Amino acid sequence: MTPDEPRTALVIGAGDATGSAIARRFARAGYTVCAVRRNGDKLAPLVERIEAEGGRVHAFGVDARREEQVVDLVERIERDIAPLDVAVFNIGANVRFPIAETTARVYYKVWEMACFGGFLMGREAARVMTPRGRGSIFFTGATASVRGGSGFAAFAGAKHALRALAQSMARELGPEGIHVAHLVIDGAIDTAFIRDNFPERYALKAEDGILDPEHIAEAYWQLHCQPRDAWTHEMDLRPWMEGW
Repeated sequence: MTPDEPRTALVIGAGDATGSAIARRFARAGYTVCAVRRNGDKLAPLVERIEAEGGRVHAFGVDARREEQVVDLVERIERDIAPLDVAVFNIGANVRFPIAETTARVYYKVWEMACFGGFLMGREAARVMTPRGRGSIFFTGATASVRGGSGFAAFAGAKHALRALAQSMARELGPEGIHVAHLVIDGAIDTAFIRDNFPERYALKAEDGILDPEHIAEAYWQLHCQPRDAWTHEMDLRPWMEGW
């Protein structure tokens, strides 16, 4: 990318760990980052950090489950900022409920967050990328994307569906020049949640036993840089000691 070719990288689910790291990685590469969370005020620390590092960033408070908000978001990016070149869907929605205690509301809400939002982002990104014949659309998956676990019926159902969406989109959009990839993040990530709630697991950080968000972000960047004669569709990332 040259200075006279401004492009944007959209990160939906720019949370405090992985999402923020992905946003910062693309900002360091010269992209204008469009960072999205449902509560836009929570993006202030990320915006401050990217700007302090010399990057360009716009923060958006958007509910990724709402079609009209996602449509408007992509339209605003294209109209007011720069062409969308990378779109990353990074919403988690990891919850655990015994099947008998999983209400219809819980199941539907998890599906909306972890899958339906991905469809909306993917569709809108494809609409603007396809005429240009280039772009990357990446979906963050989890262990639950490939293996359902006890108590994770809602989460696994949504993540399985997101993986299927990514596969279908890759087959349809690859010939159009759009790189679609699904990343299985398998293992605990270095976050405040893991530190505070799973101290024994967090202690494995000293042995490289949990995932570093910066290293995860580097994988997204490397995927985006792949030549199209050797595209990866699915990549799994896990610590060396993770059982799988």
